[in-house]
Amino acid sequence: MTEIEVIRIIRVHLEGLFPKVCSNCNNRFETYRDYLLSTKPLGSPTSFDAQMGDWHPAEPAESMSFANCPCGNTLALSSAGMPLLQLWSLMNWARVETKKRHQTLEQLLIHLRVEIKQQVLMAPQN
Repeated sequence: MTEIEVIRIIRVHLEGLFPKVCSNCNNRFETYRDYLLSTKPLGSPTSFDAQMGDWHPAEPAESMSFANCPCGNTLALSSAGMPLLQLWSLMNWARVETKKRHQTLEQLLIHLRVEIKQQVLMAPQN
């Protein structure tokens, strides 16, 4: 699996999470692009399974990325609903890549978040 494939898989999953509504202010983010333009990333994306050393979870604890809504509420995007075999492939790729790149998982996930955001914001709008 290549980084390009990983980004495509994650991006398709994330785009499928929309529309999304803030439970605090009812702000509706119609698309992932709207979400990226309106929110501010909070902390680093996290894989709870990887943090626990489980790179092949039978029952995933999920990976999550947090952002602040303009109202200040914390919003989350997660890997919930991603097919298990796909999740395992992504986690295996991340485990191998962190060693190859001499990066922490946090550094790799931040890199992927930046790359995906660039792609989404640079894509032509419908």
